[in-house]
Amino acid sequence: MSRFISKSEKETEKIAEKLAKKLKGGEVIGLIGDLGAGKTVFVRGLARGFGIKKPITSPTFVLMKVYKIGNLKIKNFLHVDAYRLKDEKDLIDIGILDWLGKKNTITVIEWADRVKKVLPQSAIKITLKLGKKKEERIIRMRAKKNLRK
Repeated sequence: MSRFISKSEKETEKIAEKLAKKLKGGEVIGLIGDLGAGKTVFVRGLARGFGIKKPITSPTFVLMKVYKIGNLKIKNFLHVDAYRLKDEKDLIDIGILDWLGKKNTITVIEWADRVKKVLPQSAIKITLKLGKKKEERIIRMRAKKNLRK
């Protein structure tokens, strides 16, 4: 498990951007944390790490957004928000199984604790918690495989 303390949104984005550079394709990332903990900020950093220039907002009402990536191996960045879902069935109904684990896709799911039965065992689980100071966040990453280069 890796643990980081971020003192700003910019730092949170940088931590995510570094993670993006280590991903090979096919990974599923589950983000867990309270409202305002920085899940969407983390997703913005991942997107920037893949060279996505479009504004990244949480897909709370559309539930799922697909961004195209110009990377040779990774073609799609899938951003899912499970906040409004009742359970895993709702996620399956919107087509998540068509994307999970695809070698040319990175999937990130906000509120992953609400749909944990759908997450593959190999999912990278990232927990974001509010720190003691206003902008501070404690970020914990758990991955089955080593993400170091």
